[in-house]
Amino acid sequence: MTNRRRSLLILTLALLAPAVVASASGSDSALARQTLAPVTAADRSIGRANAPVTVVEYASFACHVCADWHELVWPVFKQRFVDTGQVRFVFRNLPTQPEELSLSGAALARCAVPERFFDVTAALMHGQAAVLRGGTRDAWYAPAIAVSGRTRAQIDACVATPATRAAITRDIDSADAADVHHTPSFFVNGRRVTDRSLGGLEVAIRAAAAAR
Repeated sequence: MTNRRRSLLILTLALLAPAVVASASGSDSALARQTLAPVTAADRSIGRANAPVTVVEYASFACHVCADWHELVWPVFKQRFVDTGQVRFVFRNLPTQPEELSLSGAALARCAVPERFFDVTAALMHGQAAVLRGGTRDAWYAPAIAVSGRTRAQIDACVATPATRAAITRDIDSADAADVHHTPSFFVNGRRVTDRSLGGLEVAIRAAAAAR
C-alpha cells in the first residue's frame, strides 16, 4: 500500500467522511504481490479453527455484489460447509466507494463482540441497498448494533480508537499484498477462486480438501 493510500484511509476512518483511496503504485511487480497473508487471531472468522479448508473473502460493505453474495449464497454456504466443520471462513475488509459507508460499516462490524461479527455483517449487507438509495446511516446502523453485543456508545468509542483503524488498514494491506483490487474476492486454501458461485466455490473446496 502506498503512503498516500494509507494516509487517506486513516483520515477517512477518523472523520468518517468521503475520501478517495489511491490505488497501489503501478510500478509494483504483479508477480511479487500474490502472497495471501496467513489467518491470525486478529482476523474475523467463523468455523472450526482446524477445518481442512480455509476460505478468505475480501469484501466491502458498500459493494452491492458483496451484499448479493451474503444475502443469497452465504446462508447455504454456511450451512453446507461451515456448520459441518469443513470450512473456516474469514472475512477481510477491502473498502470501496463510497468510502464513508464502506469504512464506517467496516468499523462498526469490527467493534462488535467478535462472536457477533457475522451477525453484524449480515445486518449491514441486508440494509445496504436502502442506505445506498439515500437512506439514513442511523437506520442502517440500528439493526447491526442491535445484534452486535455492544451499545451504541460502546460502538462509537471503539470506532474512534487507533486499534480499529489499524485492523482495517491491516486488511487492506493484506489485500494489496495479494493483488486484490475487486470485491468480493475469494481464496480457498490460499488459492484465488474466480467463480464465486456456490458451485464454483464447492469445486474449489473439494479440490483443496482432496489435496491435503
